[in-house]
Amino acid sequence: MGDPNLLEVVVEKGKRSSRDTSYAFHMNEQSQSSRESSYLIGEETTPAKRFNLFLRRRLMERRKEFEQNLIKTGLELETEDKRDSEDGRTYFVKIHAPWEVLVTYAEVLGMKMPIKESDIPRPEHTPLSYMLGPVKLPANVRHPHPEYFTAPFSRHRQELFLIDDPSSFFPSSSRNRIGQYWKPSEPPNPVNERYILYQNWARFSYFYKEQPLDLIRNYFGEKIAIYFVFLGFYTEMLFFAAVVGLACFIYGLLSMEHNTNSMEICDPNIGGQMIMCPLCDLVCDYWRLNSTCLASKFSHLFDNESTVFFAIFMGIWVTLFLECWKQRQAKLEYEWDLVDFEEEQQQLQLRPEFEAMCKHRKMNAVTKEMEPYMPLCARLPWYFCSGATVVLWMSLVVSSMVAVIVYRLSVFATFASFMERDASLKQVKSFLTPQIATSLTGSCLNFIVILILNFFYEKISAWITKMEIPRTYQEYESSLTLKMFLFQFVNYYSSCFYVAFFKGKLVGYPGKYTYMFNVWRSEECDPGGCLIELTTQLTIIMIGKQVFGNVKEAIYPLVLNWWRRRKARTNSEKLYSRWEQDHDLERFGPLGLFYEYLETVIQFGFVTLFVASFPLAPLLALINNIVEIRVDAWKLTTQYRRTVASKAHSIGVWQDILYGMAVLSVATNAFIVAFTSDIIPRLVYYYAYSTDAMQPMKGYVNNSLSVFLIADFPNTTVPWENRDFTTCRYRDYRYPPDHEKKYFHNMQFWHVLAAKMTFIIVIEHVVFLVKFLLAWMIPDVPKDVVERIKREKLMTVKILHDFELKKLKENLGLNSKDFSKHFMIEESKVNLAGSTT
Repeated sequence: MGDPNLLEVVVEKGKRSSRDTSYAFHMNEQSQSSRESSYLIGEETTPAKRFNLFLRRRLMERRKEFEQNLIKTGLELETEDKRDSEDGRTYFVKIHAPWEVLVTYAEVLGMKMPIKESDIPRPEHTPLSYMLGPVKLPANVRHPHPEYFTAPFSRHRQELFLIDDPSSFFPSSSRNRIGQYWKPSEPPNPVNERYILYQNWARFSYFYKEQPLDLIRNYFGEKIAIYFVFLGFYTEMLFFAAVVGLACFIYGLLSMEHNTNSMEICDPNIGGQMIMCPLCDLVCDYWRLNSTCLASKFSHLFDNESTVFFAIFMGIWVTLFLECWKQRQAKLEYEWDLVDFEEEQQQLQLRPEFEAMCKHRKMNAVTKEMEPYMPLCARLPWYFCSGATVVLWMSLVVSSMVAVIVYRLSVFATFASFMERDASLKQVKSFLTPQIATSLTGSCLNFIVILILNFFYEKISAWITKMEIPRTYQEYESSLTLKMFLFQFVNYYSSCFYVAFFKGKLVGYPGKYTYMFNVWRSEECDPGGCLIELTTQLTIIMIGKQVFGNVKEAIYPLVLNWWRRRKARTNSEKLYSRWEQDHDLERFGPLGLFYEYLETVIQFGFVTLFVASFPLAPLLALINNIVEIRVDAWKLTTQYRRTVASKAHSIGVWQDILYGMAVLSVATNAFIVAFTSDIIPRLVYYYAYSTDAMQPMKGYVNNSLSVFLIADFPNTTVPWENRDFTTCRYRDYRYPPDHEKKYFHNMQFWHVLAAKMTFIIVIEHVVFLVKFLLAWMIPDVPKDVVERIKREKLMTVKILHDFELKKLKENLGLNSKDFSKHFMIEESKVNLAGSTT
């Protein structure tokens, strides 16, 4: 890579790829012209051959025309000999951009280039930064270039800019220079940034190190770099949430054996004497409460006093995260010269597909030029088709969830009957109850269904969005984002919402159960509550998604690249040039970054929406993100072709989605604590119904279970085998069978309901108040950044003024004294004219 102005566009078999830098024309050893002549020399041709010949000629004409257009713009073309290529058949056309071309387009694009090294010192090291020394990268990797004052480039002011070496004046991301990642460049070649990134960023042994963000920006461009800034910042903030969540989990673990509720359930004289009503009709038998001893202990791990604290903490954490991210983003805009950058300049460009499909033109009211125009009536059918498709697939997700619920209802009876009759499973029942077995298998089945639906919907949504023929790239990305996020939101979270807010809430009571489709009896929660089932569901889906996603991201491009190299390679590695090797890599694609953001946002939902039921969720997300950063770095550096560098000053529409999920998370966690957790009923018993001052929670289990007379069972639900029990217990607050209002809700039920609603209102108001106060107290742009922006603008104006003044002196041919005298005379004339007037 001797020529620093070499661009790398690769076009294979005459089709343009996603990078704007080199051309590869694929031909067989027998030249195309000789094959064409063989058709014309009397060889009998078929219509298919004649059509292929026509296509080849058209392709060659278009290729030559395209090359001529490149040459007209000032670019230089260099064709590599096909004998030097890996397969001996492929031509590589390297495109060089001379200095004049670079400076011309730098001026047209308004690229900001350095005019003076900044005199504003970098932030000083704090005592904490010295403690974090092991995670820091070397200074030359962390900040490969000094900070500069910058100004829009102008060819006529070239001497104003710091052009020490024209070959390195424009950043690598502006020219997309390639390089080997496994060894450094040899002099006099420029510094191989890809090698530095591979050594300091894309290695898993550096998982504890910070990211070389400036180097990522210089090599890949701002749009990809800001994604890694966001992912890194999100991971750093997850550390604090993970520590608090782990502390809450440890508290539950240490207090598990001393929990009064679990002790009563496990006690043979208390839980062992409580006969519970059957959990399904006919085939399910009566069971003793102490059979759920282990499940009640596990439930306490996540359903204890720290649950309320952690739910409030996460409501505050998510606000701090989003507000601090706005500050980090503002600081980034200044450091990367994006303060005056308008992303719409790129995003509002017309898509080539839109221009190709449009047959109408209309005048732009601003530019007064004729532009492609597609009437609404032509696009309306596709909008209806798109909306119908989204609704259909979201309905399919809900239907799949209902199918899994039916599976759980059907299988539960089988598990219960099988475990009850098989004497060898008595030991297994102590830790694997029918409820747990059903919950585990149902969650795994639900996760498999999620992956299948997600795979097909990704293809369909991209196709439907393309058929809508969006006008600009911004419209395309917004439309696809809306479709994908809505679907994945329903797909990943619907089962968690069901377990959290619907399961066990509309069960009825023995003798008058509610039925789904008049066939399957509604699911009941464990006597310890539904929180442990929500935790199980959340754990399986979250861990499964993260493991599957990382394996797919690492294995998929690796296998494809290996297979492509295995099929293509015929010569030795010595003849296999760097650009050929990079051309054989997988394409990252225009939507590659979109899916990375989508994956992170879905994970953010697991961390925030249901975190009250699973305080270890931030810890799992933290571990996953540490691996995710290195996997993404490794695949972008070694497994994917280098993408076209583009600018971005924010994470775009994803920030609005994060804000929406943050607000929703306050409500979901408040409802989880109130209606899914058992915290509120225990607090009501503690303060209003406890009769033991020394042990306030003693007797809670008996108090929370109502009594049902077995004789009141309908014949269609009573178990087949007769028992000598007269009553059984069930989880609810209802009057006993000897009361005049038997089986109606008693007063304690209304007290608990009122306490739940009060808790939701109070918690939501407290958390929202704290959120608004934090948002008001934390400015969007830090004060030091505002001052640095003002300082830079002032210095830029001064430098430009001094430069123009110097040019004026040179043009007038005056020395400094004569110029000052001349300037004072002219100023006096102006003042005199003004006073006379």
